Amino acid sequence: MTATKAAPGKESPAASGDAPEHRPRGEVRLPAALATLVAIALYALLPQDVLIGPRFVIPGLEMLLLISLLVVNPVRMSRQNRVTRGLSIVIVVVIAAANLASLGLVLRELVSKQEGLPLLVAALQVWATDVIVFGLAFWEIDRGGPVVRNLVDRRRLPRADFRFPQDEDKGTVVEVDRGSSQASGWMPTFIDYLYVSLSNSSAFSPTDTMPLSHRAKLLMGVESTAALITSVLVIARGVGNLS
Repeated sequence: MTATKAAPGKESPAASGDAPEHRPRGEVRLPAALATLVAIALYALLPQDVLIGPRFVIPGLEMLLLISLLVVNPVRMSRQNRVTRGLSIVIVVVIAAANLASLGLVLRELVSKQEGLPLLVAALQVWATDVIVFGLAFWEIDRGGPVVRNLVDRRRLPRADFRFPQDEDKGTVVEVDRGSSQASGWMPTFIDYLYVSLSNSSAFSPTDTMPLSHRAKLLMGVESTAALITSVLVIARGVGNLS
């Protein structure tokens, strides 16, 4: 049996070091859209004392932004311009700002008030929203965002903000190597960034995925600090309620 040879003047992808491109034409929109809806609902269900303004003003604004983005890319993230890119960032910033403000109010209430259970539930809602919103932020900033990551050739992508395990799997055992970024063209999706956010918020530090840029480190630092403060006060309040 003879080995297959590359055409004259051309190198195979393995020989040239370029990863084969097997990426779909745009990331599926549904996971990120559902996560955004959950974050909006969690905020809308918070007690009035820890909300910023009337209950449905901020959730209503967030829904309008989300609907605008869904109109442009209802199924897959395949189209983008300056307006849609700006709206994508704005909705993340609005959710993050509202949630951080609510976190401050929840912490104030936990310290000053006696009735604990509703505030403990509110703190859990804020923590869960934090996980979602930082997952969205990581998803939006890394390598130019979801549209650019999946539609632009790897060699022309912006510098990565995160290094995933798949980015280091080349040269390992065969069954692991096949899933590496270099061998398969693997690219992170929203679920990967949501997991990064969850692990950072739970462990208060990066776990399997490392931040590379200053903005990624700053975001992860803010998230882990907020999660740590929330956890400490919630545990302290819970122990106080049991005693």
